[in-house]
Amino acid sequence: MDLRGLGTALITPFDANGAVDYEALDRLLEVQLRGGVDYIVVLGTTGEAVTLTEEECHSVRQYIVQYINGRLPLVLGVGGNCTAAVIASLQAMHDELCSNHAAILSVCPYYNKPSQEGLYLHFSSIAQASPIPVILYNVPGRTGVNLLPETVMRIYNACPKRILGIKEASGNIEQIKKLITLARGTDLLVISGDDALACQVMKAGGAGLISVASNAWPKEIATIVHHKNHALQERFEPMINLIFKEGNPSGIKTVLAQQGLISNVLRSPLVPNSPAVQEEIAAARRQLSTEE
Repeated sequence: MDLRGLGTALITPFDANGAVDYEALDRLLEVQLRGGVDYIVVLGTTGEAVTLTEEECHSVRQYIVQYINGRLPLVLGVGGNCTAAVIASLQAMHDELCSNHAAILSVCPYYNKPSQEGLYLHFSSIAQASPIPVILYNVPGRTGVNLLPETVMRIYNACPKRILGIKEASGNIEQIKKLITLARGTDLLVISGDDALACQVMKAGGAGLISVASNAWPKEIATIVHHKNHALQERFEPMINLIFKEGNPSGIKTVLAQQGLISNVLRSPLVPNSPAVQEEIAAARRQLSTEE
């Protein structure tokens, strides 16, 4: 499936007791369906997947599949720092993946900091094992390793029918442009993983954005992506900076709580934004509303 355009990296809402809040999840999914997004990324970094149990992950993804009911493509986060464990997860979910998901999003291994050769072997093994296409996810600020453009192309060329694209969240626009240049003439989708760089990446030939901000503003972020609307992106830039000021998904959960969609609850070791940043976000929201 051609996953171009806007994908929302969906948060996982929790209630006051820390359990998954399925009523809030209903509200969030309805906002996405009405907002013009092109697909939804389930149980990624923004979804706090690493703090959910296996049973909770299964329940959340099944709930989303049933609610969406084929109205939008779904991409499922399936990654880790143990290649064998990721492959075992893919094998265990084989039928479920084939029936319900367009692709998996697989993050670079974190903590053990593999070399470029290790990254190549990790992702080529996952690509061979996955029953559905793979989107690589490069986010060095979280993983401690940077998946270089040459390695991305080596992985793609080894598995061209299995690697759909890459979510590039290195924050390095020159690196992203180099990858886009190397990928010309192929089917590899280079997708921005940074809200603030969406227009720059698409201007260079990128395929779209996997967004955090679109949890709260799907229509506006869809306008930025679908129309390469630089002016609107510039208007949202202060807010985008604020929602990442104390980490993700703390900032976007503050916004969604202020919108009345969720409770502002995260799973430890993550915590809500400080009161000062919550007030900064509230002020930025008021400023955005006056500019409409």
